[in-house]
Amino acid sequence: MYRLLALLVTSASLCLTTAASADYPAKPITLIVPYAAGGSNDTLSRILAEHMSKTLGRPVIIDNEPGAAGTTATTRAARANPDGYTIIMGNMGTHAAAPAQYPALKYNPIDDFTPVGLAAEVPAVIVARRDFPADSLAGFIAYVRANQDKVNEAHVGAGSPTHMFCTLLESILGVSPGRVAYRGGAQAMNDLMGGQVDFSCISLSGAISQIQGGTLKAVAIASPRRAEVIPNVPTTMEGGLPEFVVSTWNAIFAPKNLDPAIQARLNDALARALDDETTRKRLIELGFLIPQGEERTPAALRDLVAAEVSRWRAVIADQPVKQN
Repeated sequence: MYRLLALLVTSASLCLTTAASADYPAKPITLIVPYAAGGSNDTLSRILAEHMSKTLGRPVIIDNEPGAAGTTATTRAARANPDGYTIIMGNMGTHAAAPAQYPALKYNPIDDFTPVGLAAEVPAVIVARRDFPADSLAGFIAYVRANQDKVNEAHVGAGSPTHMFCTLLESILGVSPGRVAYRGGAQAMNDLMGGQVDFSCISLSGAISQIQGGTLKAVAIASPRRAEVIPNVPTTMEGGLPEFVVSTWNAIFAPKNLDPAIQARLNDALARALDDETTRKRLIELGFLIPQGEERTPAALRDLVAAEVSRWRAVIADQPVKQN
């Protein structure tokens, strides 16, 4: 009798789950952006959400929640109901660097999330205020080494991509300049353009217009080859710093235990957005690199997160950083 009752309960639960996934989505979906509006993560999220809304037949609503380099919002996403209505655009900062940066982190980027798919990658670029007294990478390195007690670096919170990029750069160069934390990329960019801070290591997508417009000085791009959108900016390899080749990535995650059918539906909507000609053109012009084929699968994203957690843990272990 008890076995029959248990079987009936299990069967009923499965039927409810199947019905829920078949009806998905039945209401708007919230896509959490763990930073303030205006940064590259936010821009990417809005572009993709626009197309994904068409595929899913329901609005994908952006919810910006900055704080603690994105970990506040990421903790919220990890604890959300795994019904597919709360997802997050995580990135290298929230899902790779944060575990090493924050010993008391309240989520595990591998165990507490269901990977949906890689959205985009973008190389880092070293940028400086336009009147920075060096034009080449060699000149930049020499100046920072000679004046590290005077220059300041802008970043978007300890553990964020901008912070980790410069942590790696400064570890390679053996320097310890001042580090100024901001709550969002837009604020950091404004102060950099205004000359209140001296340089930053930022994702290319967040600085293209400023570089093209001459309001920021691009020192070097941290990629194996030059970017089409800023072809005159040399690579760090050309500048004699091959150790500093690094990019960030952005990806969609849901809370753990998401129904596989809903996971597949979201992954499909993401893939359709990335394959859309207009969407692709917009992303490429902003400096994003679009993942292809197997790079887009949930399994590939899970493997990427595991590898990146190990990588950035090693960087921080080599040079512990101040969380100012």
